[in-house]
Amino acid sequence: MLEPIQVLIVEDDFRIADINRQFVSRVEGFVVAETLKTGEDALTYLRSARNLPQLILLDVYIPDVQGLNLFWTLRNEFTEIDVIMMTAAKEVETIAETLRGGIFDYIVKPVDFDRFERTLVSFRNKKQLLTTKTELKQEEIDLLTGLQISSPTNVTDDERLPKGIDQLTLEKIKVILHESDESGIAALDAGKKVGVSRSTARRYLEYLVSINEADAQLKYGDIGRPERKYIPWTK
Repeated sequence: MLEPIQVLIVEDDFRIADINRQFVSRVEGFVVAETLKTGEDALTYLRSARNLPQLILLDVYIPDVQGLNLFWTLRNEFTEIDVIMMTAAKEVETIAETLRGGIFDYIVKPVDFDRFERTLVSFRNKKQLLTTKTELKQEEIDLLTGLQISSPTNVTDDERLPKGIDQLTLEKIKVILHESDESGIAALDAGKKVGVSRSTARRYLEYLVSINEADAQLKYGDIGRPERKYIPWTK
């Protein structure tokens, strides 16, 4: 297991900063290192930190800096830190510039937790892949870049993963599913093992049901309340 991923939140609105902090705490494997309101505070903190955070949640609109100046300072001085933009800015020029600057993701406010959780889980999975191997196969590189090509021919819409399904998380869910006993596994238990919420685990399990790689059955417990459990599809 990797050490918890340290997250720096740079957000001048204390209410939004608190929501972001709560969101981070709900995703396994992440902890908030610090929450700061200004660009000056952020740079002072990073320049004096003994251990740098691995991820920054950054708003475009920071009161003491102009435009994306803070973003570019962070990218130039701290190239080892990844950045996720969490902002109300929707201008194409802004989005394009941050993409050129190598952001990990761009999330528009108000932030939905499920969307937020998906990007953090994806970040954690990709970081684990990069820190546990010395070389990567082309398929693994494609997962990191988001270019998932299954064959040299054109990929049909049916072959593409639907929105909200990350390949790395899907593979982990498959492993947990096949390791379960004959009674199957509930979404809550699958989520705990993989490190995602119950709703996220259920989304992946239901996707496997939809493509005939899993089967869902209602199991009745001691108190008679049915529970939806998933088992690998036997062909």
